Formats: sequence, C-alpha cells, structure tokens
Amino acid sequence: MEEDVKLESANDDGSSRAKLDRNISVSEFSCNCCYDILVNPTTLNCGHSFCRHCLALWWVSSKKTECPECRDKWEGFPKVNILLRDVIEKLFPDTIKEKYEDLEQNPEIARALQAFNKYGNEQNQSSSRDGRANQQRGGGGFFSGVLTALTGVAVVLLVYHWSSRESEHDLLVHKPVSKWSPEEVVLWLEQLGPWASHYKDRFLSGRVNGRLLLTLAEEEFSKEPYSIESTSHRKAIIMELERVKTLGVKPPQNLWEYKAVNPGKSLFLLYALKSSPRLSMLYMYLFDYTETFLPFIHTTCPLQEEEEDDIITKFIDLQDPTWPQWREFLVKYLFLPYQLLAEFAWDWLEVHYWTSRFIIVNAMLLSVLELFSFWRIWSTSQLRSLPRLMWGHFWKMSTQGLFVAIFWPVIPQFVCNCLFYWALYFNPIINIDLVVKKIRRLETQAL
Repeated sequence: MEEDVKLESANDDGSSRAKLDRNISVSEFSCNCCYDILVNPTTLNCGHSFCRHCLALWWVSSKKTECPECRDKWEGFPKVNILLRDVIEKLFPDTIKEKYEDLEQNPEIARALQAFNKYGNEQNQSSSRDGRANQQRGGGGFFSGVLTALTGVAVVLLVYHWSSRESEHDLLVHKPVSKWSPEEVVLWLEQLGPWASHYKDRFLSGRVNGRLLLTLAEEEFSKEPYSIESTSHRKAIIMELERVKTLGVKPPQNLWEYKAVNPGKSLFLLYALKSSPRLSMLYMYLFDYTETFLPFIHTTCPLQEEEEDDIITKFIDLQDPTWPQWREFLVKYLFLPYQLLAEFAWDWLEVHYWTSRFIIVNAMLLSVLELFSFWRIWSTSQLRSLPRLMWGHFWKMSTQGLFVAIFWPVIPQFVCNCLFYWALYFNPIINIDLVVKKIRRLETQAL
C-alpha cells in the first residue's frame, strides 16, 4: 500500500507555514529484505537497515552474523534504531498499525524473534563477562565512555567561560571609577551582595555616576535619595568605596575578575596549588598576604562567631587571623592541604557553581593520589629517601616558577588561556583516570 506524506516547515517567526516542494512516500523507508515499510528498523554496523523480524528470519535460516545485503559482519548484537522507528511511526501511523497486526498473526515470525532475542541475551552476558575481565586487566569500556562524556562537558564549559565570562566580568576592574556611568555604578553596587540590589533603583533615580560616587560620604547615604537606614549596609558600601578610591578601579571579587587583573598570577596559582599546595600557600603568606592569603584563611577557617550571609561583603575589611584560626589552618595545611582548596571552592559555590564543583572533585582526587604516593613510600621502605624527594620537589617547583616568571611576558595570551582552562576543567578528568589506574594496580598487587 502506497502512502504519501506532505511535509511542512515553519518560518522563523512561526506565524505562517511554507510547504516543501516534494512528498515522502513509504518506499523511501522500505526494508531491503521484504521491500515493505520498515517495522522496528534495525541498523547494522555497515549502515543498512532492515525490519527486526526480517533480520531474525535471516539469522535463523543462515546462522550468519552478517548483513543480508552487503555481507559485512556485524559486531555486538544489533539494536532497534529508535530515532528511525519514531520517525516512521509518526509519518505513516496507519500503515505501521496494519503491519503490526499482520505480524502478530504469523507464528513463524514470533518464533524467529524469540530465538533471535535469546541469542542476543547470551551475547550480552558474554560481553559483560569479557568487560569485567578487561576492567581487571586495565580496560573498561564503560569508564572510557564516562571519561569521554566528561571531556565533552569540560569542552563546553571551556568554550562558554572563554567566550562570555571574561567579557562579562572584566569591564569594571579595568575602567576607571571616574568614567563609570550610572548603570555601571549600579552594577558595582549589585556585586556587593543580594542586599545591595534593594538600593539600585535609588542610585539610578539620583543618576549617580562614577564622579559623584567618589564624592559621597557616609552621612549622605542616610539621606534622600539613598535612604539607607541599615548601619551595616552603609558601612559595607563605604568600606568598598574606600577600596575603589584607593585602586581607582573596582577591586576583583571573583575568579574571572581576578584572572582579568592578574592573568600571570592566576595561572601560576592554579598550577602551583595543584602540584604543591603547601609551597603555594607558603608563597601566598609570604608574598601575597593581604590580597590572597587573608581571604583564603578566613574562608577555609572562619571564626565561629561569624554569621555573615553574604560571601563578598565579609571580605571587605579582613583582620589578621586569630590563634584558633591558625591552629585549624596549620593542621589542615600539614595533613589535608587539598581539603583547604575544596572548602574554599565550596564556600564560593553561589558565585561559581560548576567551576567550584570541578575544583572540589579535583581536590578529592588529588588527596587520593597524594595518599597513594605516601603509601608507596611507606610500603617500599623509602622513608630514608623522603628528605631527598622533598628537596627534589622543592627544586622542581622553584625552577618552574622561575621559568614562568622569566618567559611569562612573551607567552601569547591565547596560550595562557588554553593552559588556564585546561588546568581548571580537564585536570579532574585526567586525575579520575589516574586514580582508577592506581586502584587497579593495588588490586593486582593484592592478588
């Protein structure tokens, strides 16, 4: 029975529909065995598609795992092409319904399908056993698939952040305050925290631009048109305004703004914290105390009485750490340095949700890898060589840091961005593979 379907396509605005020039007939979706419409189309490795029952009848009669048309052998067990099946059923519902009714009345087809599916179940069970054996030998198709999927996600995040995040956040950290427009002043105000968004309409009504912002004093914020009654809110705005006056631009308050202002330092810290967190934190303490180390220690080891509900405003006026903070920090610094990184990223989830997730996962994996390294030193009785290994690591990190310091100015920004996003998003995926290999090696040694 011949049936034609006339396709229509919508215009861009969706207001009208334009008909295509040609029709689609049943013959264009026919099986090369029965020359009728494809029912439960099954596509083989060679690309040819057949009705499921036709392929089953062919297999029962020939006992060959090859294409009935080109004779190429198929791999695995053929599955129904769901996309093609859905398209055919939507285009020709009446024809498919009649075909199903005819097939249900044929006992020979039912027996062939039953035997074919039984053969498929046996093949799947055999593949599962082979897959488990391959995993024990170091293979693992499932893990490779997961790794590929995660790599794809990382690529998407890389492209997304590269194209949009930097251009979105690095404007005010480069533009002088005196040249801010009223809209940019409101953008700066909103980045102080959710509470500041309540006052943006008042700043817009007063047409507060950058020049006017620099002249405002605390007592003026309590008057019209601002009318900021909360003392803590006025204090937070004044403290941040003092930083803006000192720097002449908006200070960076998140990862992308920090990278825009300090591209070299951000790349250095990203790699150094991954390779040697203890030396990197020591560097931050010695050479970048106020800007980097204080926010880091107050995030990872906060005071118990702190009940700030905003992540940015609590870093406006940071004091030196107390002794309880130092004590907690030093214990984690010596034994769980990567936990400090995970805690820091966890506290910034609301600012960088997916990026923080990548950092947290990577910190967990790096902790496991460090534990494996210590276990290898202990189990192979290399404790005497530990000072030599530590000195070698220190020398390697120092020479790499010196190399970066010398050649950083001549490295193209494109290359630096590639390295930055690679370390941020791809390293967790690589470390997953390393952890799995370490675990399998231990299992092999145990056997």
